[in-house]
Amino acid sequence: MLPKGQLFTYGLQHVLAMYAGAVAVPLIIANALGLPPAQLIYLIQCDLVVGGIATLIQSLGVLNMGIQSPIMQGVSFAAVAPMILVGKVHGLPGIFGGTIAAGIIGYFLSPYFSKLIRFFPKVVTGTIITLIGVSLLPVAVRWAGGGNPAAADFADFPNIALAFTVLTIVIVLYRLLAGFWSNIAVLLGLVAGTLLAIPLDMADFSQVAAAAWFSAVTPLAFGMPVFDITSIISMTLAFLVIMTETTGDIIAVGEIVGKPVTSDDLARGLRADSFSTLLGGIMNTFPHSAFAQNVGLLALSGIKSRYVVVAAGLILAALGLFPKAAAVVAAIPSPVLGGAGIAMFGMVATSGIRALAKVPFDGNHNAMIVAVSLGVGLIPLASPGFYHKLPQFAQLILHSGITAGSVSALVLNYFFNECGRKAADDAGLTETAGHHC
Repeated sequence: MLPKGQLFTYGLQHVLAMYAGAVAVPLIIANALGLPPAQLIYLIQCDLVVGGIATLIQSLGVLNMGIQSPIMQGVSFAAVAPMILVGKVHGLPGIFGGTIAAGIIGYFLSPYFSKLIRFFPKVVTGTIITLIGVSLLPVAVRWAGGGNPAAADFADFPNIALAFTVLTIVIVLYRLLAGFWSNIAVLLGLVAGTLLAIPLDMADFSQVAAAAWFSAVTPLAFGMPVFDITSIISMTLAFLVIMTETTGDIIAVGEIVGKPVTSDDLARGLRADSFSTLLGGIMNTFPHSAFAQNVGLLALSGIKSRYVVVAAGLILAALGLFPKAAAVVAAIPSPVLGGAGIAMFGMVATSGIRALAKVPFDGNHNAMIVAVSLGVGLIPLASPGFYHKLPQFAQLILHSGITAGSVSALVLNYFFNECGRKAADDAGLTETAGHHC
């Protein structure tokens, strides 16, 4: 437990690091369904409030939920595609009904899903953590260019210059300062970048004056949920993907903070995800998961106290109830976030490389596991539409490089290192276990 001032400052840094990602899903859904601005603002409010509550559950632990580690929660991108499809047929009530059902199903599946932890040795976890970092870097690059690749001014000189100025500020402060000030290098970089953007007319604070000081959120504001079987199946499949990604994030945080994750720990973490998703459906928002963006900040800052993330959860929920404060955070220009994101997300990949450095590669097949898994995981980054001719359920799994690479690492590790091991052990031939498949 750190002093209150430090808790707030470090917590605010976590919120600023994930805010753009947290509000992106409501923006995408609202635009796809043609919702009016008032409903979009309300969806964002609900998103922030539930994200804050979910973070508190995950980091503090409530009943049999929460891994009690510094993990931020937010709305997951993995379910965007099925939500749009469901929303176009059944509207928001159909999305919320599918979300509630997926959360309930995920809650009861969590203890069984967590048993997979034994299939996550260092070669698998290191590969997954590396993939998380590499998969996030394109997000930082898009931010650095201005946020919207289709915009006429995307990646023009002012955007790139501002992004790399912020990155330079973060690097210099991280190197020259010490202790508390070094740990908030990202926060200082974001503040300095935003201040620099104001005279360049790259920061728009016009929405701050228009935003309300306080606005409450209420359950089922869009009407009773619609429980359609097709919607439930598609949302549940999406949530299984989310559970796979959350498993990787939880293991990554365990590596960074030096707290090995057990099967029971993972079950608690997945239950928290599931309950937050159930709560999200009731409170007019979408499936929740651990936020990989904050794993990078955790590695970069070195601050491992879960109470920092508790503070971040409180700030996030408050932003949902005080739209004017949320509008101030939303005014941070995308290139500023991009400059900081390059450092943060790169640190996630670095954490994965560190984990892989502890993996033996001589006299075994681990190099092939890492090589193929990274290759498979990078396909959606190299060609986002690569799988567009496959069935929808296959696209759901393969569209996420993190999920595709994780599944690849799990399967290959089982094939090379697990398959036939018991038979080999029984015969005293462990070194030839692979031949017993």
